[in-house]
Amino acid sequence: MTDEQFREEHKPIHVPAHFADAQTPTDKVIFALADQGEATAEQIIRRLEELEPSAEDKPLIAGTRQLLNELSNKGAISLIERNGELVYHLHKITRANDGTVDRDLLAPGLD
Repeated sequence: MTDEQFREEHKPIHVPAHFADAQTPTDKVIFALADQGEATAEQIIRRLEELEPSAEDKPLIAGTRQLLNELSNKGAISLIERNGELVYHLHKITRANDGTVDRDLLAPGLD
């Protein structure tokens, strides 16, 4: 695998701002997960059905578990077991940085 292929395979995920902006099946699954914060595969599937209940999305719904597993295996999303269920969530910062830096703790040359 070349460096470029590795970077493409392991790039950070992008969450579309709106479901209408989600162009690929992966984008749609990521949007549904981000919309809920964390969720089981069943909860994500139900959310996808709510967002777009058309018949043409049935293959997406059928492939949701596979997409979630692929994203989890690549480390793009987290997977934890809670009460016997697998729960997915995004690796994301949910608390803003307070913006302060202790200059005494900086390595030399970084100030």
